[in-house]
Amino acid sequence: MGAQIAFSELASRPAKIAQPAVVVRARPRATLCVLLAADVLAILVARAVVIHPSVGWDSLGLFVLTYAALDLYSSGQSAVEELRRSVLGTGFACLLLLLRGGPDPLGLLILSGCLTAGAVPFVRSITRNIFASRPWWGVPVIVLGAGQAARMLIDRLRKQPEVGFKPVACFDDDHQGECAGVPVYNWMPGAGVLAKTLGIRHALVAMPELAGEDLVWALDEWGAAFRHVILIPDLSGVSSLRASARDIGGLLGLGMRQNLLIPLNRWTKRALDIAGALVLGVISLPVLAAAAVWIKWASRGSVFYCQEREGEKGRPIRIPKLRTMHEDAEALLMRALSESAEIRAEWSSRFKLHKDPRILPGVGKFLRRTSLDELPQVWSVLKGEMSLVGPRPFPSYHLDGFGQRFRTLRSRVKPGLTGLWQVSDRADGDLEVQQTLDTYYIRNWSLWLDLYILARTVRAVLFPKGAY
Repeated sequence: MGAQIAFSELASRPAKIAQPAVVVRARPRATLCVLLAADVLAILVARAVVIHPSVGWDSLGLFVLTYAALDLYSSGQSAVEELRRSVLGTGFACLLLLLRGGPDPLGLLILSGCLTAGAVPFVRSITRNIFASRPWWGVPVIVLGAGQAARMLIDRLRKQPEVGFKPVACFDDDHQGECAGVPVYNWMPGAGVLAKTLGIRHALVAMPELAGEDLVWALDEWGAAFRHVILIPDLSGVSSLRASARDIGGLLGLGMRQNLLIPLNRWTKRALDIAGALVLGVISLPVLAAAAVWIKWASRGSVFYCQEREGEKGRPIRIPKLRTMHEDAEALLMRALSESAEIRAEWSSRFKLHKDPRILPGVGKFLRRTSLDELPQVWSVLKGEMSLVGPRPFPSYHLDGFGQRFRTLRSRVKPGLTGLWQVSDRADGDLEVQQTLDTYYIRNWSLWLDLYILARTVRAVLFPKGAY
């Protein structure tokens, strides 16, 4: 009630609206400057690697202007979309430099352009990892709504600070107090007053109960107070990465495509699989040889282990792995499960154990932690039974933990050597997390998403977290 009275009084005195309950720490200009510096650094490093004779201010300016035109200096972009726009922007800028002509050799320009296309998203990723959790990172936003949808939105933004949206207040006529730790004011006109006073330009509308004509008029009103109004519809689980707005006779429609059902996309994904598997296969030969010697030294028996898994369209496939367990692994597991209710509960939620008695000491833990035990599956990728990226092939006892709808969905695509779940949560993700992330991947597939996951896989192998 106190917040409502305060806002009623502040309606006539907007200069005093910044009361202690509303704290704005995000600094959009500082965030922009950091991203700009990261891009300049990436361009300079890429040119230096190829011993580029010079980097003119005009060239730097062209890259920066191109990135700005593609909205790469604003918050709210997903990592995949940022990757797509930065690579396309780099290619466009290099094309303009090529058409302009100059003293730089063609080969040198192409090489530096390719390195820049990789360096810019890489340096941006490092920058976000360093600064995203800082209070000043991103832009302040006002959430319009304070119900369950708003609570879920705020929780998502907190778990993904790299998005850069920092909620400072919620407004909803039907709620007050706080929503997921954010102060709530049940006086909707106060949103515009607060935005004007504090210079907040973004509003996120999370009010699924408001529909039809009321929503249209409300969006008109909010559009006059905020430069950016983003509507969060109640469409959880629907493809979101590449959904496109469509005008259907004056009505708003969302274009949805099952990208993995389009023949050209499947051919493109297969081409990426073959090229990537060939390169990875050659690179991994010394690693496989060293691992084989280590396994033989630690335990008798075969170096490789094969298990039947479910592949595309439910077909059974044989998945090869480097052996990381004792030969009597099944008996060791059964004994551990029979002796401890706590272990049984852990196994039923993840089908993984933090302290797994089956794992070979030393070599087994190392191979599993780095996921190098999966390298023999490169052969399965070349055979066409698997893809570089996709839902992981699970044994039957693991699949039995999922519902039939999800099992049908995941059977429409080839299982992957790596996947979104592996680079996000690794073994820490329970069955619900696995289902959520695999479902997101299948419904939102794009070549850019695959490239993003492959890049994240390299980091996950070099800096393993949540793997056991």
